[in-house]
Amino acid sequence: MPTTKKKTQVTASPERRRELLDTAAEVFAAQGYNATTVRRIADEAGMLAGSLYYHFDSKESMLDEILSSFLNELWDGYDAVLDAGLGPRETIEALVTESFREIDRHRAAVAIYQKEARHLADQPRFHYLADSQVRFEKAWLGTLERGVTTGAFRADLDVRLTYRFVRDTVWVAASWYRPGGQHSPEEIARQYLSMVLDGIAVRTP
Repeated sequence: MPTTKKKTQVTASPERRRELLDTAAEVFAAQGYNATTVRRIADEAGMLAGSLYYHFDSKESMLDEILSSFLNELWDGYDAVLDAGLGPRETIEALVTESFREIDRHRAAVAIYQKEARHLADQPRFHYLADSQVRFEKAWLGTLERGVTTGAFRADLDVRLTYRFVRDTVWVAASWYRPGGQHSPEEIARQYLSMVLDGIAVRTP
């Protein structure tokens, strides 16, 4: 009896796999996940659509790996900051700096997360997005509340409003930031923190 040959996945080199995921991330970020086809990703990668299936079983798998890799790296950096025993202001400064570094390393993934996380989190495969959001909010709100309690931040500070402002104004940078530009992520973080923590008006004696 004739047998049906089952397509097997080929293990790509780490470098090639990273290249394919980077290409997919750029397409997802530009077109949106639902509007992106496997053929479009393959075209951008310079290969046939069928060949892409030798490396990934679906575009969902590619998206999962893009987002999970970004968040795992983000939390490695965040956890190091949160475990360092810094004061509230220093913790905010370090979290903001780490955030801009992640935008530099994973700009497309951040853009995808901004656009897609809310509806993806309802799917079992992507439930970790909701878990990460809870951790993220706890880290930032906890630091802001600690700053108010210790007197590092103003007593009248609305910590939830401040958290939302900082969160949105930091991560929206993924829409305009380009790696290798005029300013390093550390310089952007420094300028941003100067505006947020010290204001932009000249202080009068």
